[in-house]
Amino acid sequence: MRSPCLLLDIDGVLIPFPDADGSTPATHARHDVVPTGRSADNPVTVWLDPAHGRLLMDVIRTGLVTPVWCTSWRQDATTLIGPLLGLPPLPYVDLPRPQIATSHPNGYLWKRDHVDAWLADAPAVWIDDDFTGLDHAWAAERTAEGTATLLVQPDPPHMVSGGRG
Repeated sequence: MRSPCLLLDIDGVLIPFPDADGSTPATHARHDVVPTGRSADNPVTVWLDPAHGRLLMDVIRTGLVTPVWCTSWRQDATTLIGPLLGLPPLPYVDLPRPQIATSHPNGYLWKRDHVDAWLADAPAVWIDDDFTGLDHAWAAERTAEGTATLLVQPDPPHMVSGGRG
């Protein structure tokens, strides 16, 4: 059996969504990045908390889990976001670019079928802000069948670091 995977989403997990007034947490630093397919004159602005990088490095150093990007940022997570957090290159789930109007086209997170196939029988902790009840049922079923699966769902509007909440 493979070591447990720590699947990490980015948007809504590491990059907060701005408040209604457009503000972001004071703990987060602004960065302009150029994802694959965009030109340098059209960067994407992201806000990242350096403390998250330190926390993730602490987890990585334990060797207890294999951290893996599981995000629509795909390889850009490794080449753009990870370095801004001080992370080494991490593997990523090579998710497709579906033409969908909702992140839950079948009532559950669109990534789930791809993640399920990618994980095979590996246990996992998956951190994403966009799970539905059907995703939690899937995780419970995997666990009941002997493959420990934990979904962690932060609430993006209430994300803070540094132990403040």
